[in-house]
Amino acid sequence: MSGEKLRFDKRRLRAMIVKEFSQIRRDPSTFLIALAMPLLLLFLFGYAVSLDISGTRVALVVEDDSGPAAGLTQSYAASPYFNVEIMRDRQTARERMVSSRTRGIIVIPQDFGRVVASGRVPEIQIITDGSQPNMAAFIAAHAQGVFQTWLSAEGMADAPPTPQIEVSSRYWFNPGLRSRYFLVPGAIATVMTMIGTLLTALVVAREWERGTMEAIMATPVSMAEFIASKILPYFLLALASMTLCAVIGVTLFGLPFRGSILALYLLSSAFLLPALGLGLFISSATKNQFVASQMALLTSFLPTFLLSGFIYEISSMPLPIQALTYIVPARYLIPSLQTIFLTGDIWAQFLPNMAVLVLFGLAFFLLSFRVTRRSLD
Repeated sequence: MSGEKLRFDKRRLRAMIVKEFSQIRRDPSTFLIALAMPLLLLFLFGYAVSLDISGTRVALVVEDDSGPAAGLTQSYAASPYFNVEIMRDRQTARERMVSSRTRGIIVIPQDFGRVVASGRVPEIQIITDGSQPNMAAFIAAHAQGVFQTWLSAEGMADAPPTPQIEVSSRYWFNPGLRSRYFLVPGAIATVMTMIGTLLTALVVAREWERGTMEAIMATPVSMAEFIASKILPYFLLALASMTLCAVIGVTLFGLPFRGSILALYLLSSAFLLPALGLGLFISSATKNQFVASQMALLTSFLPTFLLSGFIYEISSMPLPIQALTYIVPARYLIPSLQTIFLTGDIWAQFLPNMAVLVLFGLAFFLLSFRVTRRSLD
């Protein structure tokens, strides 16, 4: 192994890859991580996790039986953003919010109809649950919006005048603002991270634990052949899982696919280089499957989930954390996947991201090469 570390022999490489596939076939946990876990994550983010804000539970306390109060009640009940529960007293509404069965309270007071009849602008009370600031702001804004719309329809005195310019809002690429459309591409990136890093982190450590590493190195196999034989099967396995997830995302979840298959596979292949390289580096450095799996989760899955922009917007993070996200490979993949699915092929965005991913991959493979050689020496 000390000389000709980079030589390749097709027969030896093929034999090593066949050996690795045989180990994968005999190991049920590999299939569990490669097939069952991706499907679980995909269905979890496709069905269970939703960031859509609609149907928010609010209590509408109607203390007035007048016609204007009934009209405003109907406006709130017809709003797609609220799931309105109409009640007559504030105490019941307060108890429901304390027990988290409602997120806000809208009160139409007793003199509401009388104030409207006198030509004055009536007032309502909006109470929100401040323990969830974003939800509270959403309820306050939309409740006020429904009220202003109702005032405009009734022609009240200080209702906002009809603007000279009508503003028409349009949402490109995701007109329905469905969170599923950007969560599912992020889930695909998470799946590739899990397979690429977690499974690869176990391969070399498994050889050390079983005592077969010395036997392999006693053969004429070169270091390059050894590393390639540990990478290629999991590269193909990760691409197969990505394909399965993409097909399910389009066919079952209705995700649009406006880009090209070529761009999807090129980006996925570029991302798998750092994912596999990191896993191999961890496996070579730790030589222990349990430690390797823990380190793989800490260094790949958690950063992908928290620091890639998958769930949390990077621009809203503190500046030091934003700087940290630049070393997370998934940061460069997830926006590109979302672009492929929702927008199309934007190569001006894809190519720089792919270049960064390839550089990350080369760095990890170089580290893996050096650590594995040092371990053998």
